Amino acid sequence: MSELLEGWATCRLGDILDGIYAGKSVKCDERPPRGKELGLVKISAVTWGRFNEAESKTLLTDEGLNQRNRIRSGDLLISRANTLELVGAPVIVHAVTKNLYLSDKVLRLALPETLKTWVLVCLKSRSGRKQIEALATGNQLSMRNISQDALRSIELPLPPVAEQKRIARKLDELLAQVDTLTTRIDAIPGLLKRFRQSVLTTALTGQAAQEKSKDGAATAWRSIRAEEVCAKVQSGGTPKDGFVDTGIPFLKVYNLVDGKVDLDYRPQYITQDLHRQTCKKSATFPGDVLMNIVGPPLGKIAVVPSTHNEWNINQAITLFRPSEEITSDWIHLVLREGTNIRNVLRDTKGSAGQINISLSQCRDFVFPVPEMSEQKAIAARVNQLFAFADQLEAKVATAKQRIDTLTQSILAKAFRGELVPQDPNDEPASVLLERIRAERAAAPKAKRGRGRKPATTQ
Repeated sequence: MSELLEGWATCRLGDILDGIYAGKSVKCDERPPRGKELGLVKISAVTWGRFNEAESKTLLTDEGLNQRNRIRSGDLLISRANTLELVGAPVIVHAVTKNLYLSDKVLRLALPETLKTWVLVCLKSRSGRKQIEALATGNQLSMRNISQDALRSIELPLPPVAEQKRIARKLDELLAQVDTLTTRIDAIPGLLKRFRQSVLTTALTGQAAQEKSKDGAATAWRSIRAEEVCAKVQSGGTPKDGFVDTGIPFLKVYNLVDGKVDLDYRPQYITQDLHRQTCKKSATFPGDVLMNIVGPPLGKIAVVPSTHNEWNINQAITLFRPSEEITSDWIHLVLREGTNIRNVLRDTKGSAGQINISLSQCRDFVFPVPEMSEQKAIAARVNQLFAFADQLEAKVATAKQRIDTLTQSILAKAFRGELVPQDPNDEPASVLLERIRAERAAAPKAKRGRGRKPATTQ
């Protein structure tokens, strides 16, 4: 703030902190704790604006555990390490049901209760973020750290305590409304996922959409093995001669992204000779439908585009080629619906670590096959409904951005003193700072025994 409002003061975070506490880095089981098990919070528990206790891992022992580091409702936590955009992300814990403790990368800022909400606003404000990012150290943008001394040096405006309370009440009211909107928006992607699955299931269930033949009789759907109805079902292999800078695009599972072939990510190529000879069996053409057979996750499916005339694939991918009896769109629709994959996984459930599908199992997939005209009509309708779902998804993404902007706008108003009216009768913040200094000066110094660490971990 360029000019402070009447009754406001400027201070450093360290001026009002009672302490900063950090846990330890210890070996854990990566799963979240269950029941009364003890756990350690991950950085992701405090990253996204709300405390998420599910982002935690299970402690293998309670040896050396300090109860001071147990996370409780009302704690103000902040990440000590993360990417440049996320380091120093703060949250207030509103509820915690698990027995969780601080890790070495998640700190607790000990403050008087009346100051916590305001400090949270300041750390989330544009000014707070600029200071945090400037104070963070590290050679890589992917991992920055902010020290406790750096946190203490952050400057913030301080309103009178009475005004802080008014701001906190107003923030609770407004942000509760934002949270309600966010909860509703966050539920929509799950609904759209179920909608898409319902569309696929309806399209392939039974013979409800039978086509009439010329004599008026219903045209029955046939159930045919993939090997019999497709022109080819084949997986690839790893080329022994390695890769070249240009040539035939060679696809791996990571190139199947969001239902499409993505050659921009880590592209690899093989020579024409290798493609025509050693890798001839897995030559792939536009219109072929690809599915990964090595997981997790299984069921990444994409249609080969016409951006190249020929492609090739590795052993973790199987191609399904359309024929005179089955279209590319219909193959894609059947595979995406997922019944064949679920049946294979169910049948192999007893095999420890079974996450793969063999080529022979792919060839044994059963395809419901209507007449060509019906395949095209149903696939067109499914694509139309999916396009509608895609439009809704885009609108949801836009709405989420607007909600994020709204939250930042509310916090910015609070930071500028525009969220609630000022009261000239409020005790000035400078009096509060003087009182804090006097209380600290009068407090007895804690004695440190030999080898003992101070209460605030550096």
